[in-house]
Amino acid sequence: MPYKNINMTEFEEHCAAAYRRERVTCRRLARSTGLSEAAALKQVLEKAAGTGPLGALIAARKLVKMELAARLALRRRQKAQLLARKKAEKLPDACAWLAWFDGSAHPNPGHIGIGGLLRSPDGRTLEISSAAGQGDSNQAEYLALIAVLEAAIQIQPQQLVVYGDSQVVINAVNTSGSTGTHGLQHHCQRARLLVSQLTAVRLEWIPRQKNAAADALSQQAISLRLARSDQS
Repeated sequence: MPYKNINMTEFEEHCAAAYRRERVTCRRLARSTGLSEAAALKQVLEKAAGTGPLGALIAARKLVKMELAARLALRRRQKAQLLARKKAEKLPDACAWLAWFDGSAHPNPGHIGIGGLLRSPDGRTLEISSAAGQGDSNQAEYLALIAVLEAAIQIQPQQLVVYGDSQVVINAVNTSGSTGTHGLQHHCQRARLLVSQLTAVRLEWIPRQKNAAADALSQQAISLRLARSDQS
């Protein structure tokens, strides 16, 4: 047989180059003819290419590259579809209420101001802006979220999407089993209790620049608080 002296290194190269169909054909040929799998694989590759051992190896590797390229293209399409689906899932329904919250502390820790905004599906808005004592920025964020949720409970919207720029607060309230920031666990528990009293609510993080309205309301609360202090 012309291929009986093929060595294992060459066999491994052929295996790496072979397309799945050729591997199956190789095993069938080996069983039917008594050839070794190495010799059968080489015959199959050469027959597929029709240009001798080197041509067979090159042709097989091209087939493998084509298959890999097709798989990569499929993965990219699937990834794009998944991202599009996730983006669509995050878009609020037309009938959902939207809310934004933000908390500020000046200095940090210092005077707390909380801001919030609720918007109905038909464009009506409810603003929240108030001083909330003393504390740090995380406490301010929790108090702002709590104020927005308490206002939403009075409205009882069928759907509510709440946006905030504090990943610490959003993640703590959203994560099952989390106890929240050290020292502020009671605020986290309070927020979760309020969420449980609403029909359908989702908390989403947004960048600070997209939370300008709630931030302005929280800053306004601190400014008014300081102005009153100066007058007194």
